[in-house]
Amino acid sequence: MVAGVRLRYGVATDQAARETNEDTASASDGLFLVADGMGGHEAGEVASRVAVDVVARLAGTTPTMDDVTRVVREAHSAVRELPAEGQRRPGTTLTGVVVTEHAGVPCWLVLNVGDSRTYRMAGGMLEQVTQDHSEVAELVEQGLVAVEDAARHPRRHVVTRVLGGAASRVDPDLRMFPVSPGDRMVMCSDGLTEALSDARVQAVLRTERHPRAAADRLVREALAAGAQDNVTVVVVDAVAVTREPGAATGADVAR
Repeated sequence: MVAGVRLRYGVATDQAARETNEDTASASDGLFLVADGMGGHEAGEVASRVAVDVVARLAGTTPTMDDVTRVVREAHSAVRELPAEGQRRPGTTLTGVVVTEHAGVPCWLVLNVGDSRTYRMAGGMLEQVTQDHSEVAELVEQGLVAVEDAARHPRRHVVTRVLGGAASRVDPDLRMFPVSPGDRMVMCSDGLTEALSDARVQAVLRTERHPRAAADRLVREALAAGAQDNVTVVVVDAVAVTREPGAATGADVAR
């Protein structure tokens, strides 16, 4: 864990309309993860848990981007070794954030594979900081599907990058930026974003001051809105940030 950063966090999850909860969340020692498993029966639950267990090795460390890429590749290999359920290979998305540092500046290092999401709320405004790895996201980027139609598109659940599956190697998307006091990071499975709009998520995050209360309420509202998929939310607040004298500025860290 990076010195000088004080965090407060909360985690909530529910299986919603599904028979089992194939999501796995982890929150400890500056590392916060959400994984959404797939594969049928209990395979998705196992896949998400295996991936999170491997990447959880980063907890309590100050990893570089190369360190995170290496561990995510190891998680991909571990999920690929799981037995298949019939014709379906186990697989899982993975998104999250680890607190690290660059040139003496505490930073959020965001990682993502799949269509689970990480958001940042700063100044009361919510921003998605990950990009969905899905067929619909690619169609929206190409201008073939309107943003407002994406949530109802019949191919919205088809992911194009996942841990496990046929690819021999999978690399995560990575993004690093300085931790600022008042930052609120939110990680969630697509059960939340299928049920609630970003505007509604932002409204809840503005209303609920404690991250545990925010996570709990987001899950409750998703269920009330008719969520059909597992819903998992991790909310992390940067309560205080102290930088070492002579540390680089935020502009020096941006990449």
